[in-house]
Amino acid sequence: MMVWIAHEVGRELLGGLPAGVGVEVCTDAVNLPSDPAGVRFWVPPFIAKVRESDLLPKLTGLEVVQLLSAGADNWVGRVPPGVQLCDARGVHDASVSEWVLGAVIGALRGFPAFARAQQRREWAPDGLPPSPELTGRRVLIVGAGSIGRAIEERMAPFGVTVTRVARTARAERGVHAVGELGGLLPYAEVVVLVVPLTEQTRGLVDAAFLAALPDGALLVNAARGPVVDTGALVAELASGRISAALDVTDPEPLPADHPLWRLPNVFITPHVAGTVAGLLPRAYRLVGDQLRRFAAGEPLVNRVVDGY
Repeated sequence: MMVWIAHEVGRELLGGLPAGVGVEVCTDAVNLPSDPAGVRFWVPPFIAKVRESDLLPKLTGLEVVQLLSAGADNWVGRVPPGVQLCDARGVHDASVSEWVLGAVIGALRGFPAFARAQQRREWAPDGLPPSPELTGRRVLIVGAGSIGRAIEERMAPFGVTVTRVARTARAERGVHAVGELGGLLPYAEVVVLVVPLTEQTRGLVDAAFLAALPDGALLVNAARGPVVDTGALVAELASGRISAALDVTDPEPLPADHPLWRLPNVFITPHVAGTVAGLLPRAYRLVGDQLRRFAAGEPLVNRVVDGY
């Protein structure tokens, strides 16, 4: 069984594999390590250095696409029938939840403004109003998967009140449905987005969503840029009524002349919430486990089903 992975270091991170499993590294769609028709299990790169449209038609013997990302929005509907698509659910919980916690604290406490003042070698003047704090805040987490649960766990020591929202309500876990957002948003002091990008979540955060937030609210997007209507967000942020911390934007990368860069009440990072030193070991541990399941004829985990 031939397996293509995206990183050379992944070979040693996979762990022991059954006899007959061959592993090759494929990092682009031009310099292929062998005949793509013989590949049964493919692990494409995180970022689309190898686009699905470049290689999928050539992988005629493919049976599994194992993603290294938690999101599968670029792949749903593009994988041929009969090919299993699996995401990396669980791999990014620690890193993304850590980014969210840091971004929330940094944005509430005004760290970006202090960083700009430091660049100007300017000591902040006396008489600044006290900053908001995370402690005791009402937090709305939109996306009740494993990353959302990890965020809630990391915020718990700050005494926050968490409200969870998902596509459908789950009474046993106290999860509200997306359709209930209208009644929840006016009480949300911090809103964290960690939903997958689907046709249902595209543009979820629109002008009405933002207008429903209370004054001083913080919007945190660690999901995908198109979950938020960028024009509506720019307009709301320009009013100064709310603030935002964004690891993802629409468009992405964000052009140098985009108005989001000029707004003082937005903190932007370049889609790096999951980019940490421990990522590849965690990701390839999952890949190795999946390979051993596949070779043994066992069901794979993290399968992405229609509807996502």
